[in-house]
Amino acid sequence: MKRSKRRQRLNWVLPALISMALVLAILLVTENRTEANLPPAEGGSFEIHFIDVGQADSALVICDGHYMLIDGGNAEDSDLVYSYLERHGAKHLDYMVASHAHEDHIGGLSGALNYATVDTAFSPVTEYDTKVFQNMLKYLEEQGKRLTIPSPGEKFDLGSAQVEILGPVKEYDDTNNTSIVLRIDYGNTSFLFTGDMETIAEGDLIDSGANLQATVLKAGHHGSNTSTSYRFLREVMPQYTVISVGEGNSYGHPSEEVLGRFRDAGTEVYRTDMQGHIIAESDGTAVTFRTEKEADTATNPTGNSALQTYIGNSGTKKFHLPDCSSAKNIQEEKRVVFYARLHAVLEGYEPCSRCKP
Repeated sequence: MKRSKRRQRLNWVLPALISMALVLAILLVTENRTEANLPPAEGGSFEIHFIDVGQADSALVICDGHYMLIDGGNAEDSDLVYSYLERHGAKHLDYMVASHAHEDHIGGLSGALNYATVDTAFSPVTEYDTKVFQNMLKYLEEQGKRLTIPSPGEKFDLGSAQVEILGPVKEYDDTNNTSIVLRIDYGNTSFLFTGDMETIAEGDLIDSGANLQATVLKAGHHGSNTSTSYRFLREVMPQYTVISVGEGNSYGHPSEEVLGRFRDAGTEVYRTDMQGHIIAESDGTAVTFRTEKEADTATNPTGNSALQTYIGNSGTKKFHLPDCSSAKNIQEEKRVVFYARLHAVLEGYEPCSRCKP
């Protein structure tokens, strides 16, 4: 009886201790970043425009009158990207990033190159056997430019913002995993772009020791469950997440499983399929958002998970709903009770694939 009461007390105390430790970790990360990052230029400005290109990706970064375009949507988005750059005066791009060679990321870059000149164009590969890739090369060559493959650890400035290439850190056969990963720091705010990188490459990136903590995360692979794993989210701990995704797409993006992970992480979600163009603005201390439409829409409604208890298995490091058959078979000495889903996640437990807690 005494042992049971002691276990119950520990199960109530442990979540509180975990939460305190998490808060302390975030504060320490913030303090370290405050010391490491340069302050924004006086009178400077910083915006990222997440362009609504449907089931694709494109983002325009503007800092102190300098421009960087990350991806350009599908080929059919060329006119949209052209007009968006024109509307915002982006006649010259300091940098253009083709995160990886798939059409939904590079197809519209031809439109960008028909409007704007570019200094440096990054890509993880210099050859790829598709028409859209060849078109991108053609328009770059007309400007006397070639693709550059960046290396992890490479850094450069965009106005008073600092950009660092974080990945990929290995070679991969899957094109999604070759995605360029970059982090942008503006004052004490940060933004992480991962292209369509999937969980295998995410794990390699974490193991490399890269600094992944960010104020804003551009969700990997349009919110697919192949990306943005719990382990990765624990490293990033974003305050905000932006999902670039097409309304009613045939892939089922964003995945409900991934949306659940975002709820667990407490990150506020913005979605192009619901809100159109999304603009994140930073003053170097905080990030604010403007959206083309439906600013107050419920992009990721909270379920009843906070009222639900979960049963963990300390042997398998899985957690389950109480009525799951696997939960009922857990040996007493390996049985752990969690009173919030996030506590299980922060303890390193993975959700059961059968009961999907």
